[in-house]
Amino acid sequence: MKDKVYPHVFQVNRAERNKMNGHASFVVWFTGLSGSGKSTLANLLEIELVKQGIHVYVLDGDNLRNGINSDLGFSESDRLENIRRVAHISKLLIDAGIVCLASFIAPTEDIRSTVNAILGDDVIHVFVNTPIEICEARDVKGLYAKARNGELLNFTGVNAPFEIPKNADLTIDTSKEEISLSVERLATFIRPRLALK
Repeated sequence: MKDKVYPHVFQVNRAERNKMNGHASFVVWFTGLSGSGKSTLANLLEIELVKQGIHVYVLDGDNLRNGINSDLGFSESDRLENIRRVAHISKLLIDAGIVCLASFIAPTEDIRSTVNAILGDDVIHVFVNTPIEICEARDVKGLYAKARNGELLNFTGVNAPFEIPKNADLTIDTSKEEISLSVERLATFIRPRLALK
């Protein structure tokens, strides 16, 4: 199939888009258990970056599973395909000159390796290392309870594994610091990456 695909090379490139926007583009990938605070952090960081005039967009697991990834379940192969698609969408966004904030559990090293293979040095990994007890206590959707009752299979942290990231660029525990401080730390951490080369 690939031998029939001939990508067109367009003349306006990422460097020109970055220059036009006044900042570099890259991906900040939030990984962690359901309820750890990934999407909350991504949302608040997006607000902060918009205030600074940064072109930014959030990709969120539940939102994409309602659309482009609605055909996928939660088997190991479907999870891998979910993340593979997201990584390629993220790559398009950074090529467009946008800072992409990706909020996805990405539970295993193999899955995160797929992200790295697609995005290379263009991804910053943020591990939202909130203890499962806190995540479960925050569970407004009741997913942990369903998983523990056997109603929900392949739920990360209960009946599906979550492997601690070995090489996270930044680790945040939302149970140990105010969310505003976490967002401030994030914004400070990524600030050097926004500079044009």
